[in-house]
Amino acid sequence: MCGQLFWSFILACTDIVCLVRKKEFNRYLWVSVVLVGDWLVGILSFSAATASAGVTILFRRDTEFCRAFPQVTCGLYDLAVILAFVAWSFIAASAFSSFWLWVSFLA
Repeated sequence: MCGQLFWSFILACTDIVCLVRKKEFNRYLWVSVVLVGDWLVGILSFSAATASAGVTILFRRDTEFCRAFPQVTCGLYDLAVILAFVAWSFIAASAFSSFWLWVSFLA
């Protein structure tokens, strides 16, 4: 998820620079780089979210770790997994929109 944070920060800085300098953001090469980066970050983010969900299910249901150690707040693990899937859904939406922008350059 740190990679996602880094990638989003780079995109935000690039967008701010384009707005300040009043330059075009819709160039074929730049959209291609954003498309590949979004898809890569999206796949890695989805993998991290599903792995975290698997660990949470292991703790809650399979080993009953949360019952054995009540001082551990397992509810925060659930919240972290939910937020990871929410973050992935935003990345997927960005990747999908950049894909359609890329396709519009080909047409």
